[in-house]
Amino acid sequence: MNKAEIIDIYRDLVIQIATPYSTGTGFILKDEGIIITNEHVIRDNKRVVVRGSTFEKALADVIYTDPKHDLAFLSIEESPAIQHNIQFSKDIALSEGDKVIAVGHPFGLKYTVTEGIVSNLRHEEDGINYIQHDAALNPGNSGGPLLSESGQVIGVNTFIIKDGNNIGFSLPIHYLIDTLDIFLSKDKAEAVRCNSCLNIIFEDNVENGYCEHCGAKVQLIKDIEPYEPVGVNKTIEDMLIQSGYDIDLSRRGPNQWNIKKGSANINVSYHIKSGLIIGDAYLGLLPSKNIKPIYKYLLKENHSLEGLTLSVKGQDIILSLLIYDQYLNVTSAQRLFEHLFEAADHYDNILVEEYGASWRNE
Repeated sequence: MNKAEIIDIYRDLVIQIATPYSTGTGFILKDEGIIITNEHVIRDNKRVVVRGSTFEKALADVIYTDPKHDLAFLSIEESPAIQHNIQFSKDIALSEGDKVIAVGHPFGLKYTVTEGIVSNLRHEEDGINYIQHDAALNPGNSGGPLLSESGQVIGVNTFIIKDGNNIGFSLPIHYLIDTLDIFLSKDKAEAVRCNSCLNIIFEDNVENGYCEHCGAKVQLIKDIEPYEPVGVNKTIEDMLIQSGYDIDLSRRGPNQWNIKKGSANINVSYHIKSGLIIGDAYLGLLPSKNIKPIYKYLLKENHSLEGLTLSVKGQDIILSLLIYDQYLNVTSAQRLFEHLFEAADHYDNILVEEYGASWRNE
C-alpha cells in the first residue's frame, strides 16, 4: 500500500472517544470485535462515547483495563460496518531510523496523520520498553495506532510520558498481542490487570475485590461509580435532559457537550475560569463564490436576533449564545438553549438552500 491508501483505510478504523473527564483516540479490531485505546483515556468510566467515520455516536462498554501498559478494550453492541481489518504481528522487524506514521482522531479535531522516525526502541519507563519517535503527538492522539511505512500497526500511542518537545512514545505491539491472547481466551469477559502481580484477572473470578493470585486490592470495572455532574455542569446536563436529549451520548469531553437538532450541530462548552457558558451552532460553510449576499443576510438578521449572534470564523458560519454561570438555572438555561437549538435548525437550511452555503462535514 502507498501512503494515501494507508491513510484512507485507517480513516475508517480509527475512532474518537469521549468521557466526562477526557478525550482520545482508539482503533477497531474488526475480527475481534473490540476497540483498543489507552487506559488513561477511559479511566473511571464504565461506558464511554465513541464515534467513527462509518457510524454515528454510540456508547461503548469498557471491558478491560490495564494501567501498567496503559491499555483498555471497549465493546459496542453493534460492530461498525468497516471493510478492512488492522494488520499487526510480533514478527514485524523494526529498526532505529525507520519511518513511522501516527494516526489520531480526538473529539472536536480533524483526523490527523503525522510522520516521523524511530529514534529509540528501548526507552524504558516503569519496566516497559517504549518505541521513541518524533511523529508529533498531542493528548488527543492517545490510544491511536503507530504504523509502519507499510501500514502495519507496530504500537499504541500514549501521551503519558513527556520527555521533551517533538518526542512521541508508543507501546510496542507485542505487549498488546500478549494481552489480547489472554483476554480473548475467556470470550471477552470483563477483566483487569493486577498492578501488584501483573496477572490479568477476570472479574468473575474475583472475590471481595482482591486478586486471586497475590491478594492485592484491584479496581474492578463493575465497581466504578457512574459519573455524577456537580455545580454548573449538573445544571447544564439537567437542562439537556429536560429538553429530551440523551445526556450520555451528548458528552464530548470535560465541560463539553454536543447536540444535534434537525440538521444543525451545536457544541455547548463551559469555561470555568471566565464563567462563560457558550453554545456554538455550526450552520454551514461559506460559498466559494457570490459571498456578498450571505454577509448582508447575516448582518440583517443580527439586528433582529435576541440573545444570539451570527458570525463567521474561517469558512464556518456560527450562531452563538453566551451566558454567565452566575445567571444560570435549569429553567433559564432550557429557555435560552432551546431558542438556540430551534434557531440553528431554522437558519442552516436557509443558508444552504437560499444563499449557497454548504453543509459542514462532522
